[in-house]
Amino acid sequence: MQRIGVFVCWCGTNIAGTVDIDQVKQAAEKIPGVVNVQDYQYMCSEVGQNLIKNAIKEQKLDRVVIASCSPRMHEATFRKAAKSAGLNPYLVEIANIREQCSWVHKNKEEATEKAIALVRAAVAKATLNTELVPGEIGVEPRALEIGGGIAGIQTALDIAEAGYKVDIIEKTPSIGGKMAQIDKTFPTLDCSACILTPKMVDASTHPNINLYTYSEVEAVQGYVGNFEVTIRQKARSVNADKCTGCGICTDKCPSKKAESEFDEGLRKRGAIYIPFPQAVPNVPVIDREECLKFKTGKCGLCERVCPSGAIEFNQEDTLVTQKYGAIVVATGYDLINLDKFGEYPYTEHPDVITSLEFERLTSAAGPTAGKFLRPSNGNKPKKVVFVQCVGSRDKSSRGKTYCSKICCMYTAKHAMLIKEKYPEIEVYVFYIDVRTPGKNFDEFQRRAVEEYGVNYIKGMVGKVFPEGDKLQVHGVDALSSETLIIDADMVVLAAATKAKDDAQELGRKLSISTDANNFFTEAHPKLRPVETHSAGIYLAGACQGPKDIPETVAQSSAAAAKAIGLLNKGKLVNNPCVSQVDEQICSGCLACTKMCPYEAISSQVIEVKEQGKIVKKTVAHVNEALCQGCGGCTVTCRAGALDLKGFMNRQILAEVDAICL
Repeated sequence: MQRIGVFVCWCGTNIAGTVDIDQVKQAAEKIPGVVNVQDYQYMCSEVGQNLIKNAIKEQKLDRVVIASCSPRMHEATFRKAAKSAGLNPYLVEIANIREQCSWVHKNKEEATEKAIALVRAAVAKATLNTELVPGEIGVEPRALEIGGGIAGIQTALDIAEAGYKVDIIEKTPSIGGKMAQIDKTFPTLDCSACILTPKMVDASTHPNINLYTYSEVEAVQGYVGNFEVTIRQKARSVNADKCTGCGICTDKCPSKKAESEFDEGLRKRGAIYIPFPQAVPNVPVIDREECLKFKTGKCGLCERVCPSGAIEFNQEDTLVTQKYGAIVVATGYDLINLDKFGEYPYTEHPDVITSLEFERLTSAAGPTAGKFLRPSNGNKPKKVVFVQCVGSRDKSSRGKTYCSKICCMYTAKHAMLIKEKYPEIEVYVFYIDVRTPGKNFDEFQRRAVEEYGVNYIKGMVGKVFPEGDKLQVHGVDALSSETLIIDADMVVLAAATKAKDDAQELGRKLSISTDANNFFTEAHPKLRPVETHSAGIYLAGACQGPKDIPETVAQSSAAAAKAIGLLNKGKLVNNPCVSQVDEQICSGCLACTKMCPYEAISSQVIEVKEQGKIVKKTVAHVNEALCQGCGGCTVTCRAGALDLKGFMNRQILAEVDAICL
């Protein structure tokens, strides 16, 4: 007969306010096998843990049940306490009487009855718990950074400075991301390029950092500490080792009809191009859809004028396979498509622009060399209207329900930049409400109103009508209920941010989840904000949700710290709660191999004795290093040959029986 201890936590009033602790204790004392029952206000505290440790030693407990909050919160805490007292940590069972009980009930009698049932179930499972011993796996001392924006660069630099090799994969021809497109940053109005470019150069020249630009993740296999990633390096048609970045090829290219992605389509670029002047690496790439050589077989002028012979039209994509101990995802964000917002004629009128297009128009390296001019006629505008929350906080199917977080601040920045260069321009900002949650952000936004005289109007724009060479903006002042009509020269739309279009596809490759808006999901919003549910894979920057640059950089360093901590261990203790196969009853159908999201199950041929003869039999085999203990295979197995250690079928059924008493 086991000697089981039950410890009931009040969790302040989170549990005790709804559950009668004394009744739970009295009921627990009557359960067969329970020899010690205690309660405490905060069982996770040092005092509470000492109660558990002392009881294990003094009462010679061989099983422990903690009636408290979710095991996601403190299971590791209680396991450590049990281990320090000499008890196998996997003989600890958690009865969740907070999230699954007290928090979802208002009636104290019902909550107490349910809490008692959950404790009974936990005790029933604990009686069948067995000692589990985790194994050890090695860690590849190399990290992969997916995304080469400021988040990826900062993460890579931090990991590299700790002495570990880092590879950066960037989808575009150059690292830099969205920050490279920005002219000034809030709330300091310092030059974005001036603070980003040195970091880009540091990343490209650091001995521990290797850049895979114009590349994508093709496939990911393996597990924490031992990921195997296949990288597709797309053909640049330019030999990066030979290219000197002289720029002759880009100047001589006769096909200059493609829209520049970096300049948001506000100017044309050649078929062979370098995205922007500070690009890293400073090596051009040939757009094969625009290149006359690839389209017609003629031209090839760039090859003839290249002094270093770097042009290689026959270059093909290459696949590189590398092992990594940790992966950090920092793929960034995009702006939503505004085609469905017919009230703002974005697709019809060149003077209706997005905030990112505004950045390029005011940048010294932009299409107008920093002069703020109307795209329609090249003249300086006299009135500019900014429209906030275009697609943000929008419950319709065309927009996003969340706040994009950065729009209020960058709109204030844009308004100030206009007034600083051209004080005579009238600037209006239509807003729902102003959100300035960061350090010195509120002061920055107030400067736009008080110092620069920007006209903030609380209300929404209903429609923008093109009238001759003007844009007639129809809006409402919500404070006065007055209908406003402003004859503007330009309208700037603060479009909502969104997750990358390929976020779900990348998530599937990495076996990490995305939320309803396709942003990658963290393991816990408070306690594990940069980790994912897949061990060894971390998140940084706006791929997790809307963020400004300071927050992005802070999270990037946090992700780097997590990755460094993992790489520094050398060896990892794996989770012993993994699937196991009963080879005697396995039919070899291998349905489990198809459903396993971690590719942890494969087939193997064994020899068995049947009717006095040795015959070969195909059965399922579980790689315990890959298995994450999700249990999906156990319900897939028609023969019932698969079971999950720590959550065996008989343990689960024992819980059900105990609840039904």
